[in-house]
Amino acid sequence: VQLQAFGGGLVQAGGSLRLSCAASGRTFSSNAMSWFRQAAGKEREVVASISWSGFSTYYADSVKGRFTISRDNAKNTGYLQMNNLKPEDTAVYYCAGRRHGAMALTAAGYDYWGQGTEVTVSS
Repeated sequence: VQLQAFGGGLVQAGGSLRLSCAASGRTFSSNAMSWFRQAAGKEREVVASISWSGFSTYYADSVKGRFTISRDNAKNTGYLQMNNLKPEDTAVYYCAGRRHGAMALTAAGYDYWGQGTEVTVSS
């Protein structure tokens, strides 16, 4: 499975971006997926996760109420809608998938990674 993340860019504080993660190679409808981010000098951290069905989601406290993770299994694509962006959201964002349908909240739980898309939020 190959994952490709895109949709990053430069946005002012308070603005919005929508990240997409397209899966190819085989159907991804039975796999959990997550978005991670890594800011300069910091460790990679989970931002949001979604189960294979979409019924279960998880959000880091820092993004709750601002970010929404979703997926369209028919399109083999996952999304991260980011609203009310803050300068501290600046990071490279990665989508990740795992062989299992249940979510995992650490990077070690994921088997497939996209290449990362950069998000910069100016104050």
